[in-house]
Amino acid sequence: MGSATLCTGVDVHFSIPHPSHTTKYPNLFSKSTKFSSNTFTIRCNSSSRSPPKPKPKPKPKPTSSDSEQTNHQNPSLSEQLKPLSKTILTRDHSGQTHLVSKPKSTWINPTKPKPSVLSLQRHKRHNYSYNPQIRDLKLFAKKINESESSDESEFLAVLEQIPHPPTRDNALLLLNSLKPWPKTYLFFNWIKTQNLFPMETIFYNVTMKSLRFGRQFQLIEELANEMISTGVELDNITYSTIITCAKRCNLFDKAVKWFERMYKTGLMPDEVTYSAILDVYAKLGKVEEVLSLYERGRASGWKPDPIAFAVLGKMFGEAGDYDGIRYVLQEMKSLGVQPNLVVYNTLLEAMGKAGKPGLARSLFEEMVGSGVIPDAKTLTALVKIYGKARWARDALELWERMRSNGWPMDFILYNTLLSMCADLGLEEEAEKLFEDMKKSEHCRPDSWSYTAMLNIYGSGGNVDRAMQLFDEMSELGVQINVMGCTCLSQCLGRARRIDDLVKVFEVSLGRGVKPDDRLCGCLLSVVSFCEGAEDANKVLACLQQANPKLVAFVNLLEEKISFEALKEEFRGILTDTVVEARRPFCNCLIDICRNRSLHERAHELLYLGTLYGLYPGLHNRTADEWCLDVRSLSVGAAHTALEEWMGTLSKIVQREEALPEAFSANTGTGTHKFSQGLASAFASHVKKLAAPFTQSEEKAGCFVATREDLVSWVQSRILSPAAVV
Repeated sequence: MGSATLCTGVDVHFSIPHPSHTTKYPNLFSKSTKFSSNTFTIRCNSSSRSPPKPKPKPKPKPTSSDSEQTNHQNPSLSEQLKPLSKTILTRDHSGQTHLVSKPKSTWINPTKPKPSVLSLQRHKRHNYSYNPQIRDLKLFAKKINESESSDESEFLAVLEQIPHPPTRDNALLLLNSLKPWPKTYLFFNWIKTQNLFPMETIFYNVTMKSLRFGRQFQLIEELANEMISTGVELDNITYSTIITCAKRCNLFDKAVKWFERMYKTGLMPDEVTYSAILDVYAKLGKVEEVLSLYERGRASGWKPDPIAFAVLGKMFGEAGDYDGIRYVLQEMKSLGVQPNLVVYNTLLEAMGKAGKPGLARSLFEEMVGSGVIPDAKTLTALVKIYGKARWARDALELWERMRSNGWPMDFILYNTLLSMCADLGLEEEAEKLFEDMKKSEHCRPDSWSYTAMLNIYGSGGNVDRAMQLFDEMSELGVQINVMGCTCLSQCLGRARRIDDLVKVFEVSLGRGVKPDDRLCGCLLSVVSFCEGAEDANKVLACLQQANPKLVAFVNLLEEKISFEALKEEFRGILTDTVVEARRPFCNCLIDICRNRSLHERAHELLYLGTLYGLYPGLHNRTADEWCLDVRSLSVGAAHTALEEWMGTLSKIVQREEALPEAFSANTGTGTHKFSQGLASAFASHVKKLAAPFTQSEEKAGCFVATREDLVSWVQSRILSPAAVV
């Protein structure tokens, strides 16, 4: 049977379905495919005739921009990355450093590979030939280095004693042996004035490296421009030195400028320069550029070193982006790159910022298991993570491992552990640490160590031990700082030992402590719970030395002034106060008013505090529940807020407006061992007002009421005229 001849084209259409969801992070480290359309067509024809050739598309007329692009033989880096940014990366206008597409692989046409963006071979260093005069020249260079004089005339006088003629090799050896950058720069300029031989790139590179140690970017840039004007070639080492110096001097825009120029000249950066510019773009917050550079480098066959991965890890850590950190770890494993100590430290800090204590612990165990010995920076980062997560047991177990393994510990690590103990109220453990520091030869307690202990004793109300520690600081000559003075003043104020408080304040001022807003807030809080006018006046006399304007406002509270005048004065106080201390100031001022039975003034201050944004989350409303959140308020301010809220709810009920099913008030429970919280004081005030709130059995520090309870309470208040909120 003869076979049939097919003369008709067969079209096969295939639609590429879009996934219902997209993974947050792509595989940053593989190449990506970009389909140009959602369907493709397969056309078959069995005829012997050739398929019709497609009609050629008319060529567009060249535009001025096209002609300009043609003229650039070596496009800049931004021009090379532009199409990549449009096809692979999307712009995140929210400023979040998140990856936005699913991991994909990229097929590269072998006949038209992407242009390489870096050289996989490091720049070869200059080979020095044997110089029999090296000993004399080294001794002469040592003499110059040890010379204390930096005057140019004296330096030139010393150069006249050079033991051998300054030939090219002799001059290069001397230039490379000089350590202080001013002497290197003077010697380089002296060589140029001699005109004994042409100045080569290596002379500029050696001089620039010395200037980089001194962070003299301006001089380096002047030398680079001199090289350009005189026709001296700038090689990879030159550009690497310029870029890394700009990075050290935080001149990131300058680093980018010279990196762009490097590409325009057709010179490919090596791995060192490439890693440095990755760090520059990361510090500038240009995440898309970092990822584009990384992608292009990987497509060029680059195998990143641990430094490049540390840059990526730090970038994602600054954003608290755990997914990015996870992909860095996955990529290192896939490439067989073993993290070093720097990478582990960077990733641990990143885990802390991402709020992943469990994963940080796992990473640390992996680090120790791989044979990498942690340093003090590693342990400090881990202790901070545990302290922030309130993992006291893990932190103390880590301390025991440090001691048993002989891991390095420094001041920062000890003080971080002490601060963690202070935050968690671990007095006994802190005392062991403190005694351990006293026995140490290299980490004796400093001012911050004593401050942490004062904070622990002050929080626990151990006044006698705190005063003993203060006297010990005086005997040993340890300088008290403003934080230590604040902790001790708070402790003495709560213990009603006002005379000791005044003594500590006066001694601290005599030792050079400058009161800040936190110390002023502490003194203001002591005034708020002083029972007698005599004690209050003693504390106000101390506060007068630190903040006279604040004392004047406290005295103004009892005067009969208009609300507008009070508002203006209060705004002036807030303007002169740092943001972090404004709400504590307002809380203390409300407490003072309530302590002096100035309830109307207390309500005015609460209104002003709300008006100026000091209590942004005080009221929360949903369709089903209205909530009063007083966790950021003091006891007096919380009482005032409750009274204000109940009065507002009463008016709403009387107007018969719509109400939700449930009401709640949240006081919090306090996570500190020594914190007393607001719950007990708030419960007492609820009982005093006979308000329809009861403490929740499911959630501590939460008081709840139903709509029926509230309406019934309001109606009973209306029937009882004597009852006043």
